[in-house]
Amino acid sequence: MALGDLLSSLGEDVNDPEEESFLLFSQKILSCDLGFVDAKATSMEITVSGRDLNIRQSPTLLLSNRKGGTTGAVVWKITPLFAQWITSHSNIFFRSSILNKSSIVLELGSGVSGIVAITLAHRIGRYIATDQEYVFRLLKANLEENRLKGSGSGSGSGSSIAKHHGKAHLKSKIEVLALDWESSLVSSLPTMMGTEVSQVIDVVIACDCIYNESLINPFVRTCADICQLANACSAEKPTLCIVAQQLRSDMVFEAWLKAFHKLFKVWRMPDDLLIDGLKEGSGFVVHIGILRTGTNSH
Repeated sequence: MALGDLLSSLGEDVNDPEEESFLLFSQKILSCDLGFVDAKATSMEITVSGRDLNIRQSPTLLLSNRKGGTTGAVVWKITPLFAQWITSHSNIFFRSSILNKSSIVLELGSGVSGIVAITLAHRIGRYIATDQEYVFRLLKANLEENRLKGSGSGSGSGSSIAKHHGKAHLKSKIEVLALDWESSLVSSLPTMMGTEVSQVIDVVIACDCIYNESLINPFVRTCADICQLANACSAEKPTLCIVAQQLRSDMVFEAWLKAFHKLFKVWRMPDDLLIDGLKEGSGFVVHIGILRTGTNSH
C-alpha cells in the first residue's frame, strides 16, 4: 500500500475549516474537562499496547508561573490513547508502510511523559522527541526508566535549534532535542540530527499542542518548515503531520484549522481507522496534514 492508497482510505479531505469545526463541536462529547490524566499525582502507572509504564510528572511545575507555559509538565488523556492507536499492528500508517523499521518520526511538544516515544520507538528507525528544555529532566528520566530493550535514550546537540543535553547517539532509538516553535531555526534540524536533508522526517506527531491562540501560527509554521525540508528533496515522499487533540474551545480549534488548512491539505481520520477511545463522541480528534505544493510558511 502506497501513499495514494493511504489517502484513499482517509476519504475526502477537509474543504471548509468552519464546517469541520461546526461538525466536530456539534457532536455529543463524553467529557468536557481540561484533559489531565491526574493533575495531582507525581507518578502514575499507565498500560499502553500491553506495556506497563511508570510515568513521573510535576503538578508543582504545572501550577507554577513559568514564562513560556507549563502544560508539558503533566500527562494528558489523549497521549496514552494516541500511543495505543499509533502502535497498533492494524494502524493504517504501518499497513501502508508510511511507518516502518527505517522511519524517522519527530514529535512536537512531547512533554515530560515520553509515552509515544517509549511505545513507538521500537517499531521505527528513529524517534526525536522535542519540546522546551524545562521538561527534559523528567522526560529523560521517564525514557530511561521505561525504555525498551535494544533502544536507548539519546539527546541531540546544536546551536540555534538545540543546546547540548549530553552526547548524541545516532544509533539510539530515542533522542531529545530542544525545539521552540517561536525561536528555533528548523533549517538547522538536519545538522542537529546528523543527517542529510533528504533523510530528515517521515512523520511529525503532535498530541494536544493546540490550546492557546498565540501559539497557533508558530506551531503551524514549525510544522510547515519541517515538511519543507523533505519536500524540497522529494515531492513523491512528503512528510506527513499527524495532529491529535482534545476538543475544548471551538474558537481555538477553528483558528488552528484555518491556519493549518492554508498550508496543508487536511484529512480527518475516519472512525473505522481509529480505536474506540479516539472515535466520534470521545472528545478527541485526529487530523492528517500534507504540505500543499509551493507552500512558503514565511
